[in-house]
Amino acid sequence: MIDPRIGEFLSGGPFAVVGASKDRTKYGNKVLRAYLQAGKPVYCVHPRETEIEGQTCYRSLADLPETPTGVSIITPPPITEQVVRDAHAKGATWVWMQPGAESPAAIAAAEGLGLRVIAGGPCVLVALRYREPA
Repeated sequence: MIDPRIGEFLSGGPFAVVGASKDRTKYGNKVLRAYLQAGKPVYCVHPRETEIEGQTCYRSLADLPETPTGVSIITPPPITEQVVRDAHAKGATWVWMQPGAESPAAIAAAEGLGLRVIAGGPCVLVALRYREPA
């Protein structure tokens, strides 16, 4: 049974993947591809890339052409804390800190800003039933 918070997160859109990567072995790439496989509207965010998986890549959440309802975060915890502030400033409703991206400080910051938070284990790859191409 899917966690109701995950169902609510995924019922929105568009989404943003902060920490997207060109490297197909990295979770930042797999999470982006999971959204694409599921047919979800998604933006990729990386400060040094211009395109990933055929998608325009934006340097920051502030640069997105529209407000994402949900932000998936695949960054080191100290960067996650800044991403949380950026997500709030952009008007996002949710942040989903992927395993390894979360920290108590980032979770507290997100909750303090009024963001809805998913953290502490669930992975978007499982929720979206991501499959590696054969």
